[in-house]
Amino acid sequence: MMLVNGAPAESIAVTDRGLAYGDGVFRTLRAVAGRPLQWGRHYAKLHHDCGALDLSCPPESVLLADVQRVAVGHALATVKIIVTRGGGPRGYAPPRGGVPSRIVMAEASAPPARHANGVTVRLCRLRLSHQPALAGVKHLNRLENVLARAEWNDSATAEGLLLDQEGFAIGGTMSNLFIIEDGALITPDLSRSGVAGVTRDRIIDLAKQAGTGCRVEALPYPRVRNAEGAFLVNSLIGLWPIASLEGRTWVPTTLARDFAHALETDDAARD
Repeated sequence: MMLVNGAPAESIAVTDRGLAYGDGVFRTLRAVAGRPLQWGRHYAKLHHDCGALDLSCPPESVLLADVQRVAVGHALATVKIIVTRGGGPRGYAPPRGGVPSRIVMAEASAPPARHANGVTVRLCRLRLSHQPALAGVKHLNRLENVLARAEWNDSATAEGLLLDQEGFAIGGTMSNLFIIEDGALITPDLSRSGVAGVTRDRIIDLAKQAGTGCRVEALPYPRVRNAEGAFLVNSLIGLWPIASLEGRTWVPTTLARDFAHALETDDAARD
């Protein structure tokens, strides 16, 4: 089911700036029996990202009603929320007093695959550009990710690792990265590129609660390869340990399994 500004629809105006310029933001999340998981975190991220683009974010109650409406009837659903600047005249200049468009859709989904033995990851040729004004924001212009994901089509490769122009690891094409060093977690600094996902924030918080420690640092690619372990996260996949990366292999660590279990437990508690 799809709603456009609260009404059932399957199209938007061709003048919508989300279509013309990627002028908008989005979030993707899971819902169980019509109830969105980690809703407070997702809405907070959406609100923050709208602010980064100077967009008016729809009220939380309005979006939540839309999400519940499209997800109802599905035991498990994948929900996508898009907020654009709405329609406007030709040209890059944002229209004054424009009315944002909100698009909310859902489709039935299966439970996340556990991948207890880890997944195979490749190093992408594409290098991410630096744009601090948009770093961390889940905006609609995802062409870098599209081009990176087009680099492979074999089912054995689950994800691609993206580096920036200077060779620092940023994350996967659809996921955030964590490595393990001396029993502690490190996740890449996303102040110049990348997307700061909800599950990344959850892992950072869970690490603090567990006393494990988690640092945000610039991660040169060789440091990733030399790590004791590594894993990827997002709101749909949960946590995937990395078993192989360009010839480097790991056995999934107890720490990765513990955090995967912690995410599932947290979701169940909030369901």
